[in-house]
Amino acid sequence: MPSTIDEIRTALETRLNVARDAQDIRNAQIEYLGKKGTVTALLKQISGVAEDQRRQFGEQVNALKQWAAQAIEQRLSNLSSTARRYDIDFSLPGQLMPAGKKHILTQVEEEVESVFLSMGFDIEEGPEIEEEYYNFEALNIPADHPARDMQDTFYLAPGMLLRTHTSPIQVRTMKRENPPIRMIATGRCYRRDAVDASHTPVFTQVEGLVIDKGITFADLKGVLQEFVRGVFGSSINVKLLPSFFPFVEPGAETAISCPICGGKGCPTCKNSGWIEMGGSGMVHQNVLREVGYDTSIYQGFAFGWGIERIAMIKYGIRDIRMFYDNDLDFLGQF
Repeated sequence: MPSTIDEIRTALETRLNVARDAQDIRNAQIEYLGKKGTVTALLKQISGVAEDQRRQFGEQVNALKQWAAQAIEQRLSNLSSTARRYDIDFSLPGQLMPAGKKHILTQVEEEVESVFLSMGFDIEEGPEIEEEYYNFEALNIPADHPARDMQDTFYLAPGMLLRTHTSPIQVRTMKRENPPIRMIATGRCYRRDAVDASHTPVFTQVEGLVIDKGITFADLKGVLQEFVRGVFGSSINVKLLPSFFPFVEPGAETAISCPICGGKGCPTCKNSGWIEMGGSGMVHQNVLREVGYDTSIYQGFAFGWGIERIAMIKYGIRDIRMFYDNDLDFLGQF
């Protein structure tokens, strides 16, 4: 048993520091401050100390007693607050906290971007509030074209509108950069469409553009083939059907073999085995001239698809409105 005051203090400090619970601390309190405790025994020795040393010894023992009482009380208080902080029954079963996730359209958009990034395309961005020039005139869409009518486009002010497609980003990119260009642009677009199972006034589009020397229709089909196989699977084929769009010549409607029935025919593909996905074609020479490119040197192709349509075909969703109804049961599936 320690006999000096310093040794007793050190021993008690160590005892309190290693105490695991309140009972350990109470045992230390009895051992040092109890009727037969170490400090109590020192108090009883005061009367037997030489008179010239008695006062000093008594002060030291009383100081030790006061310190010991305070140290024990403080250790009990700390232990109690720690116990309250961790007052958890770890044997109870855990509860899964609901976690957020990306919207299905965002997931599909990122998947599309990933496929094109793997082919060396850049991703460009542009304003949703667009100048009429970039949205129409620079894309060879004349003033009398139906798309420029107030019934089809959201006009905000003279010369300003909500973009009806992401094609203006292609024009801005061509005006800013010299060929070769290989880019896509994704983003929201706006049209005065009545809401039904396949149309909404706000939708998401991906458009692509390639400008370089010697670009052909075969390059367009090859890129689209690689794209659809990256999104829908390696068994999907592409075919191009003649069509008209003001900013491409010749123009084509892109169709893919139905991922749902494997091309055998089903209600989704109207028993044709093919599904139309979007427009494409060789960039019109008027568009190339408008941005200052020499049409005798450079050619290019462009294409545009709806992200919602890609998602609907990929996941068998029949109503576009389901993407925007905020039904968590529906959205939580993806």
